[in-house]
Amino acid sequence: MCTPCCVSQLACCCGNAACSLCCGCCPKIKQSTSTRFMYALYFMLGTVICVIMMSPTVEMELQNRIPFYSEMCSKLNAGENCSALVGYSAVYKVCFGMACFFFFFCVFTIRVKTSRGCRAAVHNGFWFIKFLALLACCAGGFFIPGEEQFLEVWRYVGAAGGSLFLLIQLMLLVQFAHRWNQNWTSGVEYNKLWYAALAFVTLVLFSVAVGAMVFMAMFYTHAEACFLNKIFLGVNSSLCIVISLLAISPCIQTFQPTSGLLQPAIISVYVMYLTFSALASKPIEMVEQDGKNVTVCVFPFNSGSESDSKIVKGVGTAILFGCVLYSCLTSTTKRSSAALRVYRNSVQENERARCCFCCSDDGDDYDDEKTAGGQNVIYDEGEGTIYSYWYFHFVFFLGSLYVMMTATNWFHYDNAKIERLLEGSWSVFWIKMVSCWVCLFLYMWTLVAPMLFPKRFEA
Repeated sequence: MCTPCCVSQLACCCGNAACSLCCGCCPKIKQSTSTRFMYALYFMLGTVICVIMMSPTVEMELQNRIPFYSEMCSKLNAGENCSALVGYSAVYKVCFGMACFFFFFCVFTIRVKTSRGCRAAVHNGFWFIKFLALLACCAGGFFIPGEEQFLEVWRYVGAAGGSLFLLIQLMLLVQFAHRWNQNWTSGVEYNKLWYAALAFVTLVLFSVAVGAMVFMAMFYTHAEACFLNKIFLGVNSSLCIVISLLAISPCIQTFQPTSGLLQPAIISVYVMYLTFSALASKPIEMVEQDGKNVTVCVFPFNSGSESDSKIVKGVGTAILFGCVLYSCLTSTTKRSSAALRVYRNSVQENERARCCFCCSDDGDDYDDEKTAGGQNVIYDEGEGTIYSYWYFHFVFFLGSLYVMMTATNWFHYDNAKIERLLEGSWSVFWIKMVSCWVCLFLYMWTLVAPMLFPKRFEA
């Protein structure tokens, strides 16, 4: 069993064979899924390295635990205590290498329609060679001449790419809300329990949104300070009510009979999350009480103790990983790619309501290949590509820029640390607040667009 598995992994690393696990007990895996998982693994590896580079805690641990750390840094010409390998400039260089890697494959796979060509073979295989290429790109960033000019230009490129990535993420959320409602509504005709499920989930989501609003009203407002917090919390809450009423209004129901309260409930929860994230990212405000300056409108579990500080750091880092990985993977499906062009509120004839509606039914008719001593692989791209290769790499290219800007606190990069991911800066505050309004606008547009342009949205 060991020898066939080793041969299989060698073919994956140095050939165009699909990657799979050595355990034969594992469920079958599609070739397209295996490929995307491997690229996501590379991406997460680069993200983890960026997080480590921005963490003084990790830097101190390396100095204390690695023998001859200073000597090793001097031999590598990395500066005192490897100062050239940490900080925002190092993150910029690593993300530059990641972005170059994914941008090259974006250009390389343009107009690839079948998995049988040589370009598709490179995309789906040769993982060890591509890993070496990724390492070379990231290492090459540290040898770019004119560092100051490079960092200045690359900062604005990263801001533009990161903003575009945020826009795609918001468009996907709106598509996700419509898709969820559309799928579960299709099951109401056959089983009324789907109607009960819709009502229950909608009630839970609205309860979460209201609870979040009450939480922010309690902890992020103050009688003598935090004036902006009161305004934006009131505005965003009011807009959530507006979109909820608009979704069930007769004029919208005429053109979109499946429009309901589930979509605005999902949007409201996300808007409340972004509002909370924006208020938590705003610079702290202080008021004078009993002759002392007291900090107000701050995260209640970030009291300064070591345990609370670790919770805040962990939450911030987990949110960064989760949002980036979800956006990169879901935005590359064929359905999501179509949603980025235009949304048509039509139910497919073969639509079948499912709890896990994100999973497609396709794949049952594909031939699977038995991997000796390992996991079976379904070659689901025999007749054509399942997803757009170039767009897949383009999203990861934008994701690399988003990670770079987020890890370095956008334009407040000089004092940026990963431990301060949830701490305040005006640039992060406005980016997240504007994201709230863009998300609400996109959802409103999907409601009113069929009414304004009925011919274009006909099924």
